[in-house]
Amino acid sequence: MSNKSKVKEIYVADISFDVVEEDLHKLFSVCGSVRGINMLKDERSGNFNGRAFIRMATNAEAKEAINMLDGTRLINRCISVSAARDKPLNVPVIVAEEKKPRRRERPKRTRK
Repeated sequence: MSNKSKVKEIYVADISFDVVEEDLHKLFSVCGSVRGINMLKDERSGNFNGRAFIRMATNAEAKEAINMLDGTRLINRCISVSAARDKPLNVPVIVAEEKKPRRRERPKRTRK
């Protein structure tokens, strides 16, 4: 990570499913002011999927959190903390066409 990069948002993975937002807030507030927490949920079930985005107040606090908390044990797992990647802008969405099942051709019967 370069010193010129502006990182305020942090990506956290491998979080225990028993963790609640308050646990993350307490842990990351050690490094500075937490502006927001977005705990990701599974689209189908709606359950927490063990990943989150943490928004810190300043770039320095975010960098400190990444350096200090990566590999920290939270409840029963070691979390992975890294800088969140920027979302690509204006990327076209490619939708795959639904394939129709092929009909297997049957051999023609000849009459005897």
